[in-house]
Amino acid sequence: MVTPYTPAARFRRTQAERVDQVLSWRRTDQAFFAAGACHVLAWVAAEQYAAAGFGITGLRQHLEPYVSHVIISNGRWAFDHDGWTPLPELLRATAEYEPEPSWELLPITSTLRDFCAAQNHRMPEQYAHDPLPRARRYLRQRPRPPEAV
Repeated sequence: MVTPYTPAARFRRTQAERVDQVLSWRRTDQAFFAAGACHVLAWVAAEQYAAAGFGITGLRQHLEPYVSHVIISNGRWAFDHDGWTPLPELLRATAEYEPEPSWELLPITSTLRDFCAAQNHRMPEQYAHDPLPRARRYLRQRPRPPEAV
């Protein structure tokens, strides 16, 4: 049984959290990796699961200039702040939560540094603390389900 997906937008940072990296850092792991550090979690997860066919994918609302959420996916399953979710469920719940405008998936093949520069995202060294160990711990807490192979 798959638990319904919780859209990343439910965890949007407040203006204070956007400005204050310590305040942003103090949020729960799920909130931190849903909004503000999803790309860091995606790069860590992609390192772990690239051999299993998972690649980095950005979600962008139609006509928006920047990717607003980053996941890994193999086209059937996805991993992000909410753990492992069938990709259609993630897309359905995201579109239901924010239906206008529509969402598009963009494969991301660049380095983390190039992605951050192009998409206006923070590099790991721009956070209050190093988010990479936190992302690795979070990933270990959510082992890949067998059906996601």
